Amino acid sequence: MSIEKVKADQPLIKPLRALLLAAGLGTRLRPLTLDTPKCLVPIGGQPLLAHWLHQLELIHTEAALVNTHYLADRVEDFLGSWQQGSMVLKRSHEPSLLGTAGSLLANRAFFAGCTGLLIHADNFSQADLGQLLAAHNNRPAGCLLTMLTFTTPRPSSCGIVEINSDGVVVGFHEKVIDPPSNRANGALYVFDQPFLDWLLINHPNASDFSTEVLPHCIGRIFTWHTDLPYIDIGTPEALAETEAIYSDLVSTSLSLNPE
Repeated sequence: MSIEKVKADQPLIKPLRALLLAAGLGTRLRPLTLDTPKCLVPIGGQPLLAHWLHQLELIHTEAALVNTHYLADRVEDFLGSWQQGSMVLKRSHEPSLLGTAGSLLANRAFFAGCTGLLIHADNFSQADLGQLLAAHNNRPAGCLLTMLTFTTPRPSSCGIVEINSDGVVVGFHEKVIDPPSNRANGALYVFDQPFLDWLLINHPNASDFSTEVLPHCIGRIFTWHTDLPYIDIGTPEALAETEAIYSDLVSTSLSLNPE
């Protein structure tokens, strides 16, 4: 079951494509992930990856590319069985993990002429991606990226961002003991061709997006904030928390929209 959201009124300026990072090993979720890739761990009876595909369909995404590595055959089987909507699904297998930035660089041609989304598929969120896109389309001049941020109850375990009055990132604090706020980086980004050009010229060998790319973009990242929960399901405790939150979201949706 997916939870319907309000779509942004503003039409897409360019075709929309997404890269879903789904190649992780999920070691902290073992033994669950010994035979189930992390991106297919069920939330509310649906694989986590299915939740993201539903959300991408809602915002009329033209095509989504899923990178694979660990238990790649399971992910391939799931994608092959997906028959909902008109979004084209593509795969990019990585025999050796390229890293978050490396995967984007290796697949940059996929985004030619399009607005792109970079999504960590091991996070759970029901944030309205249409509103995120609308924010990106109205970002301040000079910003190459738009980043989703959320309020975390555990700021010392997240990458905390500082923003100015225009919503532009002016500082990062990556998992420090006493961060200045609880506004966290959701590791979900919107970009266009100028960002990919900048990345290829300045950091062609980058592997990790958070540590090797973002620090060089301070002052050039716009933010859009969601008040809905945003959770990395990397531990059994986080998975249980996500299940409870999703159940509450479904119950609230049903009470507001009875059939």
